[in-house]
Amino acid sequence: MQPMTERKRSDRGFDTAIDSVPVTAERPPYNPTQEQNSKLVNPGTAHANIAASLDAPNGTQVDRWATKHSDQTVLQQHCDFFDTDNDGVIWPLDTYRGFRDLGFNIILSIIAVVIIHANFSYPTGESIFPDPFFRLHVKNIHKAKHGSDTGTYDSEGRFIPSRFEDFFNKYGGDKDGLSKLDIWNGLKGQRVIMDPIGSFGAMFEWLATYLLLWPEDGIIKKEDVRRVYDGSIFHHVASQRAGRTKDKAT
Repeated sequence: MQPMTERKRSDRGFDTAIDSVPVTAERPPYNPTQEQNSKLVNPGTAHANIAASLDAPNGTQVDRWATKHSDQTVLQQHCDFFDTDNDGVIWPLDTYRGFRDLGFNIILSIIAVVIIHANFSYPTGESIFPDPFFRLHVKNIHKAKHGSDTGTYDSEGRFIPSRFEDFFNKYGGDKDGLSKLDIWNGLKGQRVIMDPIGSFGAMFEWLATYLLLWPEDGIIKKEDVRRVYDGSIFHHVASQRAGRTKDKAT
């Protein structure tokens, strides 16, 4: 038996790590203090329409994002940028244009379209037959949730704050973000056996996120990642890029 002094005991009287299982110490779970619990209420309960975190307990307030999208789940908000006509249907061309607006080149945008629509069109479809146009139906986007991810989205498309905090606590350490190595360790750590689609999906999503944010110091910020989850950062990035393009033209 390991001596109690060597264990990671929480203030609630239970162990979060034991020496005989090193991985439990290497990946400390999110274990909020009373102060953190008062700031982020019920972090283990899935939030339907707000991507809440310790740094943003009320979700994204910029441009009243959370208020304007209160009738959408967080996962639906994530897709909102690509549904430009707000008809609830995302065509492959919508996704292509969206990725181009975000700064991805033609090749990467085409690859993204193929991966996203080939895998998610049928699960989100309205029929037992495949959609010949490979469209995505936003109201069914929760059916496209895959394994081997962070678990931050639940199976209904809601946002679980504790899962989000847990991932950064396990793999980001004391940094307020994630390096490329942290992301790689997270991908390996969250991988589920016999889940090639989920593993590849998670890898694609994190690669796209890193390319989108492209941090100068190599660390993608936690707040930026949170805003990827609710999709609010997509509009911000596209707007900034459009502004830079306009400045160059003039």
